[in-house]
Amino acid sequence: MTGAATVAGSGGSTGDSGSGANGAPRLRIAISGAGGRMGRMLIEAVLASPDCRLTGALDAPGSAALGADAGAPLGQATGVIVTDSLAQGLAGSDVLIDFTRPEGTLAHLAACRELGVRAVVGTTGFTPAQRAGIEALSAHIAIVMAPNMSVGVNVMLKLLDLAARSLGEGYDIEVIEAHHRHKVDAPSGTALAMGETLARARGWALEEHAVFARVGATGERDPQAIGFATVRGGDIVGEHTVLFAGTGERIEISHRSSSRANYAEGSLRAARYLARLPAGSTGLHGMDRVLFGAPPR
Repeated sequence: MTGAATVAGSGGSTGDSGSGANGAPRLRIAISGAGGRMGRMLIEAVLASPDCRLTGALDAPGSAALGADAGAPLGQATGVIVTDSLAQGLAGSDVLIDFTRPEGTLAHLAACRELGVRAVVGTTGFTPAQRAGIEALSAHIAIVMAPNMSVGVNVMLKLLDLAARSLGEGYDIEVIEAHHRHKVDAPSGTALAMGETLARARGWALEEHAVFARVGATGERDPQAIGFATVRGGDIVGEHTVLFAGTGERIEISHRSSSRANYAEGSLRAARYLARLPAGSTGLHGMDRVLFGAPPR
């Protein structure tokens, strides 16, 4: 979802009503980018979760999904119609889950602020200025933002921190990532998050040690470099490997996604975390907070 709709308008998605299996109110979730691959996966995950209810589905103006039932690609009738109106798509929702493009995400978060909706952001490729804009919005609403919502990836970040601290500077570090041909940013947000974790563990600033390209006569490798390599092709969902190359041994820590379902399940965990926060909570939270109880940023 790349476009931004206006907040003007009223009404909302109908969806099914009621409570979860234990009688507690279900978490009301809106999905942006509903017509995309990740959007469809998120909708499927929400519909399959007894404690969640789909209350909104957004997509960009001109999307072929507009006006259709959000469950149509899954062969389900949800009563939730895909719309490009932020007011309609967010009405009655507790949390928005957003995997779109940076410009769209910022517009969606501005609407969330106005409507009092919390947000889970899995979009990547933000500029420093855009990230600053998100931090400013998080002073008004609670936001979980992470370059990768996979629980496994976030556990891997913990392992990378341990490895970088334990192995020391006798090991050269390289980050290799691979994604499908349609991904528009490189390196991936996840690879950059891994680089940030590795640099922080070494006491470095990533921007001073990252090497994003090697071509021609590069000279010997700087022992304090963190190298990045990017592969794009086919339908690769997402693969990340961090290589620690020492003298006489090599350690590799890898994560491979075979489905976007793990991103969807991690996003729902983040949404449930937001729902448990006290009323009026704000702040920019990472998946480390969701999974491990780390302090908000």
